[in-house]
Amino acid sequence: MDIRELEIFLTLADMLHFSRASQVCNISPSALTRTIQRLEEQIEQPLFLRDKRKVSLSAAGEQFRIYARQTMQEWQSFRATIKNEQTVAGSLSIYASITAVYSLLPHLLESFRSTYPEVQLDLRTGAAEQSVMQVKNGEIDLAVAALPDRNRAQIEFLPITTTPLVFIAPVGAVVVTSSGELDLNNTPLVLPQTGLSRRRLDKWMKKNHITPNITSEVSGNEAIIPMVTLGCGIGIVPQLVLDRSPFRDKVVILENSPQLEPYVVGLCSTKRNLQRANVKAFWELAIKQSM
Repeated sequence: MDIRELEIFLTLADMLHFSRASQVCNISPSALTRTIQRLEEQIEQPLFLRDKRKVSLSAAGEQFRIYARQTMQEWQSFRATIKNEQTVAGSLSIYASITAVYSLLPHLLESFRSTYPEVQLDLRTGAAEQSVMQVKNGEIDLAVAALPDRNRAQIEFLPITTTPLVFIAPVGAVVVTSSGELDLNNTPLVLPQTGLSRRRLDKWMKKNHITPNITSEVSGNEAIIPMVTLGCGIGIVPQLVLDRSPFRDKVVILENSPQLEPYVVGLCSTKRNLQRANVKAFWELAIKQSM
């Protein structure tokens, strides 16, 4: 038996009328009858009970209908999968910080490359605070980014992990404290020029009436850590960045420091980009891996 024969059987099983079923299947009544007879010969059981007034399914026919439907569903699912995989081609541009490339993307990129070898991957690295804007401007298909705290309407976001914002100082440094807590009024700071952590710290300092002593501003979270090791001041970075830094053993996390809202890190794209087969495939693979 083949898929076409199963389709014909299911049509007749639903309509229980040889003439109308043959019209729907676009074959002659005699051809339909021969198809059913071949199936009955293979199964060695009658599939239909026929008399001059009606047609009905036999007990074997009822069981065979369940089998035929399941087989057709699996066949259609298989065809859809093959079709989707064949149409996933072209190029896919991804923007991420160096930390994201090392920590969040390796397994995902490997799985995607293995599943969709026809897609040309264009991986670009840079400061994390530029990622969302690159996606919004249409310069990039996907980015690894922190969940923005504003202007979220234009983007789609898929959470992957959460990481706290931590204050760091050089090992052995004397840190100014007030009532046992980090005194940001009298502490030199190394801060990112822009981005989510800068906005959150600025908001906290404004709320607490603190005028910061900023000694250095840098682009990108990764650059803050070596500046801190050089003694330029106290820094604030996502712990995910610190954990992957080659300078992590030269700094310490300051425990008695302000508790800022953590980063939610994930994939960022647009609804328009997600309509493209290659972007959608990467997004769905990331969903599976995050479960």
